[in-house]
Amino acid sequence: MNILLTGASGFIGGHIRRALENAGHTVTPATRQHGFDFSQMLAAADWLPHLQGVDAVINSVGIIAETRGQTFATLHHHAPTALFRACVMAGTPRVVQISALGADEQAFTPYQLSKKAADDVLRALPLAWFVLRPSLVYGEGGASMAMFQRMARLPVISLVGDGQYRVQPVHVSDVVATVLQALQATPAHRTLDVVGAYPLAFVDWLQTLRLEQGKKNAVTLPVPFALMMAIAHWGRFVMPLLHPDNLRILQRGNVANVQPLAAFLGRMPLSVEEGLCSI
Repeated sequence: MNILLTGASGFIGGHIRRALENAGHTVTPATRQHGFDFSQMLAAADWLPHLQGVDAVINSVGIIAETRGQTFATLHHHAPTALFRACVMAGTPRVVQISALGADEQAFTPYQLSKKAADDVLRALPLAWFVLRPSLVYGEGGASMAMFQRMARLPVISLVGDGQYRVQPVHVSDVVATVLQALQATPAHRTLDVVGAYPLAFVDWLQTLRLEQGKKNAVTLPVPFALMMAIAHWGRFVMPLLHPDNLRILQRGNVANVQPLAAFLGRMPLSVEEGLCSI
C-alpha cells in the first residue's frame, strides 16, 4: 500500500513507519522535515496534492503540552480535520487516527477535547476509518517512559496523592500491531481503546520500572494533590509532561476494557512484565 503517515518522526509514528516499511509498504512521511507544516495546512486544498495515489492515511501527530507555535486546536483538531476531508475529495479510502484514551464523552482537558473533536469529524465521513485510543504508551524512545524511569530510580519516589489511581500502560509494539491490523480489517468504522493486558496502580507501575532496573522497591512519599498542582503550574515550563492537566488525567485514571482489543488482534496485548523485557 501507499501510505501517508503524519507524525512519522515522533515516538509512535517512528515505530509505525519502521513496521510499515518492514512489511513492504511505501510510506510518505508527513513531517516538518519533509515539507509538511501542520500549522499551515488547515484546509483540504492544502492536503490534496499529497494524496494522489495514496491508499491509506495514518495520523499519529500528537503533543502532550502546548507551545507558542503548537496548539492542541491546530495540531489535534483543525489540521487533521482538513486532512480527513481531503481524503474524501481525493478518494483515499482508509484513515487510521491515533487518538488518546479519555477522548470520549467524559473528556475534560483541552488535550482530550481536541483529539475527540477530530475523531468526531472522521467518524462522520464516508471513509473506512479507525479511531485508536491508546493509553500510556511505553517503549524504546518514549519521552514519558524516560521520565517514569528517572522517577523510579530515585531512592524516594514522590507521588501525587497516594498513587493508587490506575493506569494501563500499553507497549508501543501493540499500538503498531493495532495500526497494521486496521489497515486491512473489515468491517471498518471502529473505535478501539488500545491498552495493556491489565490495569495497575500508578505506584505499582513505578515500582515495576524500578525492579526492571535491578533495584528493590523504593520508599514512597505521598504529596498532597493541591501541592503537586501548584508545583506543576511552574514545573511545566521546565518539564512539559508535568502539566496540571496531565496530573488531572492521571488522578482520574487511564484504563479501559482490554477484551475488544484482544479480539481485534487475535491475542492479548503484552503484560507490563513482557513489554519491559522487550525493551
